[in-house]
Amino acid sequence: METKDFTTSILVDKSREEVYNAVNNVRGWWSEQIDGQTHVLGETFNYRHKEAHLCKIKVVELVPKERVVWLVLENYFNFTEDKNEWQNTKIIFEISEINGTTQLQFTHVGLTPAYECYKICFDAWTNYITVSLRNLITTGTGKPNPKEGDSFNAELLRKWNLPE
Repeated sequence: METKDFTTSILVDKSREEVYNAVNNVRGWWSEQIDGQTHVLGETFNYRHKEAHLCKIKVVELVPKERVVWLVLENYFNFTEDKNEWQNTKIIFEISEINGTTQLQFTHVGLTPAYECYKICFDAWTNYITVSLRNLITTGTGKPNPKEGDSFNAELLRKWNLPE
């Protein structure tokens, strides 16, 4: 049996450029708790969600109106046995035109049902892409996680070079 990477897609009546710009506005659809540049090739950014999840992501490919690819350099989950489950996975956004509408195909390469976090990540990514990112694209307002204080211990934040 073939193991499939997590994938989902949306169709919107917006231009490929509008979809590309929305994908790169990560604070507008995923989380307001992002440190670093999310739209510059070669740059890294950090995602934080409460005390549950920290990850460091590198922007490895940007093709305007077509493709965005991120590489997860480091990852920490507080709710899995393997705290680094996402490490070395790729997150891919592919933008194409289908019958006069724009399709966004999202794939998290390496996120498979074998991962302990799969069910939680499946539900989270599905919401972020099909609700929050879709809303950002179509209405200009997404539903990202709000910025809030961290519960991570100071040692972990220092390891990641994040403000306490």
